[in-house]
Amino acid sequence: MKFISDLKQGDRISDIYLCKYKQSATTKNGKTYDNVILQDRTGSIDAKVWEPNSEGIDEFDSLDYVDIFGEVTSFNGALQLNIKRARVCREGEYDPSLYLPVSSKNNDEMYKDLLAMIGTVQNQYLKQLLEEFFLQDEAFIKAFRQSSAAKSVHHGFVGGLLEHTLGVTKMCDYFCSVYPVLNRDLLITAAICHDIGKTKELSLFPTNDYTDDGQFLGHIVMGTQMVAEKMHDIDGFPVLLSQELQHCILAHHGEFEYGSPKKPALVEAVALNLADNADARIETFTEVLNRASEPGWQGYNRLFESNLFDTRVEN
Repeated sequence: MKFISDLKQGDRISDIYLCKYKQSATTKNGKTYDNVILQDRTGSIDAKVWEPNSEGIDEFDSLDYVDIFGEVTSFNGALQLNIKRARVCREGEYDPSLYLPVSSKNNDEMYKDLLAMIGTVQNQYLKQLLEEFFLQDEAFIKAFRQSSAAKSVHHGFVGGLLEHTLGVTKMCDYFCSVYPVLNRDLLITAAICHDIGKTKELSLFPTNDYTDDGQFLGHIVMGTQMVAEKMHDIDGFPVLLSQELQHCILAHHGEFEYGSPKKPALVEAVALNLADNADARIETFTEVLNRASEPGWQGYNRLFESNLFDTRVEN
C-alpha cells in the first residue's frame, strides 16, 4: 500500500483508502463534481471526482473503504488527488488499522510520561483526583488514549488528545521553573485535565465527529463537570482549590469569542491559556508544513489569518 504521506505530485495510485468526507458541489459553469477527503493512518488528502456519473466511478459515501485509481496533482501548494475510478470495497479487502491517522509518537511512552508528571504533584487532593482519572478509571483511560484533540484543526488523530495534553503539561512545567509565582500543583493538574471533556465531545475514529453532548455542551463545560464530580467524591477536598481548578479549565480558551465561558482570573489560568494556544498553533503550522509538496507559500490559513510560508533549510 502506498501511504498518503508518501504521495508526490505526478504519482499514479491504485489503492484502497478510507473516504472521510464526500460532498457534491458545482463549478462556476454549473458542472457537478464531488469534493472528497481520503485518509489513511499517515494523514489525509483532498480529492476530486470531476466526472461523478462516468463509467468506473461507483457510488460511495463517507466512511466507505474505496479502491481508488487516480493521479496526484498540486493545487495552491497542496497535493490533490484526481480520482479516475472508484470502487467500494467489501469487508475483508482491507485492514482498518491502516486507515486511522495516529500520532507519530509512541502512545505507551507518552502515557508513561504523563503518569510521571502526575507523580510530581504534591497536593494530596489534586494527586488523588488525577490518580482516580488516569490510574483507576479504565474506561476513561481507554477513551483518553485513543481520542483526538480536535476534529480537524490540530492533533486530529488517534492519540492526539494525549499528545496535546502532554505538550501543554510540559510547557506549563517549564513556566513553573521560570515564574515562581505559579502554583505548580494547580497548574499541572489543570493542564492534565484541561481537555478531558474531549473524550465525550468527539466520537472515536473512524468517525471522529461531534457527539450530541459535544454539540450542546462542548468539551470545556463537560470537562469541568467531570472534574467537579470526581472532586465531590474526595473527602475534604478544599472548596477554594476546587473553584480554582474549575476556573482554570473554564478559562483555558482565554477569550469569549474563542468559546471560553470565563476569562482568566488566576495567573495559573493565564499560563494554561498560553500553553494551550501555543501547542495547538505550532502543531497546526507543523501539519501545514507536513502536507506541503514544495517550499514557499502554502496558501491562506483561517486559524492564522495569514498566507503561510514554508522555509526549508538544506543541511
